[in-house]
Amino acid sequence: MTRDLYDKAGRPKPTEVRLIKAEKTLAIRFADGHSFRFPAELLRVESPSAEVQGHNPAQKQIIAGRRHVGIMSMEPVGHYAVRLSFDDLHDTGLFSWSYLYELGLTQDAVWEQYLDNLAKAGLSRDP
Repeated sequence: MTRDLYDKAGRPKPTEVRLIKAEKTLAIRFADGHSFRFPAELLRVESPSAEVQGHNPAQKQIIAGRRHVGIMSMEPVGHYAVRLSFDDLHDTGLFSWSYLYELGLTQDAVWEQYLDNLAKAGLSRDP
């Protein structure tokens, strides 16, 4: 493994990160060739912040009403993460490259689980 391409856990580092505001999307290409496009809504409702994730899995919150959320800005944090500021003013939680890589690999299942959780709670993606 080349140190520049992989983190300490052996996961690929990003080679390109782009915020596409008009599409409300974050696009990332990793050193191993994987590319992911994340809708802002998915990133917002799966934010790694304690506000969303809690301090253990049982505390995870279902965030409703974020269908139209956008990302206002993106700020690098060291060489390991990015901080996203959403237009609903949520800006806590660091999106590590490892977190984004895993989310990219599982985003279809994560999205389906989110939709199921909304339905079970009687909540909507609409504000």
